[in-house]
Amino acid sequence: MGTTSIGSTPTREMKLATQKSDWHRWWLVVFFAIAMAWVESAVVFYLRTMIDRIEPYQSDPLPVIGGFAMVELPRELATLIMLFVVGLLAGRSWRARFGYAVIAFGVWDIFYYVFLKLICGWPHSVLDWDVLFLLPMPWWGPVLAPSLISMLMILWGTLASQFEPVHFRMTSNKRVWVLNSTGVLLALYVFMADSLAATHHRLGAIRTMLPQRFNWPLFGVALVLMATPLMKIGWQFFVPERIETVNTEPQEEIGCTHNPEN
Repeated sequence: MGTTSIGSTPTREMKLATQKSDWHRWWLVVFFAIAMAWVESAVVFYLRTMIDRIEPYQSDPLPVIGGFAMVELPRELATLIMLFVVGLLAGRSWRARFGYAVIAFGVWDIFYYVFLKLICGWPHSVLDWDVLFLLPMPWWGPVLAPSLISMLMILWGTLASQFEPVHFRMTSNKRVWVLNSTGVLLALYVFMADSLAATHHRLGAIRTMLPQRFNWPLFGVALVLMATPLMKIGWQFFVPERIETVNTEPQEEIGCTHNPEN
């Protein structure tokens, strides 16, 4: 009995220590992403002030000034690389690394708008239009749309990085990830639909184009599809599957026997 209790204590302590360490990593990634968000919002504030486009939704939203485009496009790519690399450094497994990376992106994206609001008073509401990205062509959408995706990323990334090893088995269902990928492609189409339509005209039409209507129904479908891995994990977490196991090995009975010598 004494041997069993001594042997189980270090294992239990090791699991608790691992959980505590992982939450420390989670907070470090979040703090890094918040700091990156301030840098991003400050840089965007400088750029939009220089081109007089604090509010992006106005005539000629992407004016050609100097070599800004040749600098801004690699800067966006460099930002994404930095957010991905912090996930690689923080995670212990590839799933956890990807989880931390999407946490970093989600926190960065939300706090980017929070800090822009503090710096320059924009956006005025979550329905204000914004140029979300420029790669490979301008993405347009209300502030609310990318924020909803970022919330999904933070939730899934937290489950993937914190709870998989101890609490539940993560899904490996390929159909779930096919649905998720379909949702991602649909969301990208919604964001770039107006830019894609403008490609039939001259190149300058993409730069001067202003979207008129956001396709919320199609985006809602995309959001639900993107949420399928999160819903699958939530189902496994709150409604665990009952697995019947049969132990074929003989059980060692522990009891007291009478000793004739006593």
